[in-house]
Amino acid sequence: MAEHDLSRRNVLALGGAASAVALLGERRAAAAKKSHPQVPRRVLGKTGQKIPILLVGGGAGFKAKLDPRISVALRHGVDYIDTARKYAGGRSEPRAAETLKRLGALDKTWITSKTGHWTADGLAKDVDATLKNIGRSKVDLYFLHGLDELGPLDDKALIKTVERLKKEGKIRFFGFSCHAGNVVELLHAASKRSFVDAVMFRYNFRKYGDKELHRAIDAAHKANVGLIAMKTQASEIGLEDAIAKFEKTGKYNKYQAALKAVWADQRISAAVSHMENIRQVKENIAAALDKKSLTLGEHKALRRYAEATRPHACDGCDHHCGAAAGAALRVGDALRYLMYHDSYGQKAEARALYRALPAEARRLEGADLTAARRACPHGVDVEAKLLRARRVLG
Repeated sequence: MAEHDLSRRNVLALGGAASAVALLGERRAAAAKKSHPQVPRRVLGKTGQKIPILLVGGGAGFKAKLDPRISVALRHGVDYIDTARKYAGGRSEPRAAETLKRLGALDKTWITSKTGHWTADGLAKDVDATLKNIGRSKVDLYFLHGLDELGPLDDKALIKTVERLKKEGKIRFFGFSCHAGNVVELLHAASKRSFVDAVMFRYNFRKYGDKELHRAIDAAHKANVGLIAMKTQASEIGLEDAIAKFEKTGKYNKYQAALKAVWADQRISAAVSHMENIRQVKENIAAALDKKSLTLGEHKALRRYAEATRPHACDGCDHHCGAAAGAALRVGDALRYLMYHDSYGQKAEARALYRALPAEARRLEGADLTAARRACPHGVDVEAKLLRARRVLG
């Protein structure tokens, strides 16, 4: 079977062992890349730059010295690393850079990073810290991390700082990531602010019927804002029966199908994916290389899977449940960290993130958890999940 063909849920050989690639010198690595099929690329909005449709997510961090997942990705043209200042306790940036340097690809790979400080001073300091961590004079794209309010996008000091950092050559492009309940509002805001080059936002197969979201995507796309999808797996749900039923319907596993469903939307330039092991890297690359679209039956199966697991997936829309609780709870954050713990296996990081939340954001006493549960528009048992989050993460 040719390497660009996708077999039924089987991982492609994709050129052999990752460790062999990891040990190649720069010239041999370049030659290996030419001999392997390359993941398709799309233009990232007003940046004018072509990026692979599959991006390497660095949320869980990378292995020290040399991460073979990056080696396999680079070999197939997945030369975009998405990281952030706080990922993996601050180790994501330097470890990604260490692997890229060993592979001779540090200056040839697109690196995106993010700051959780939404002020001019915070942005400037974090950009300098990122540059030090990655050992480069510039970073390709810098995001405000997890933005959930409009204020920073109207902060004149921050906007001036963005312009200065671009002129100084420290950042090439700027934007923000968002995954809370006001994604629609933020996408519309991005479409009206010329200094926003790209947005990474929550987008997956659960959202295809959301007319408000699609209008917001249209507005951003029309304004030539580069759009990157994240959380494409719609929360990693461990309902094996539902997954098994889905995977019997076609040649893709659930993870591949979720990505292909996103790539079918031509407004989206790319999807970032957290890939825990080489097998997942190869599966995702195989899905990206496969030129066939999901069949109608596969789309229907994906919708059935979404319906079966909907009550287990939090969309982070705190304005519903948080407001009903009558407290300062950050429900979306707590449930997202619980997902990291339960589904991604990132137990230590999940606990650290949860415990870093302000005390009032975690305090359940005095909150009306029953009202919060009833307020969830998707039937998520917010009460039970918050109690579990405190038990296993607190």
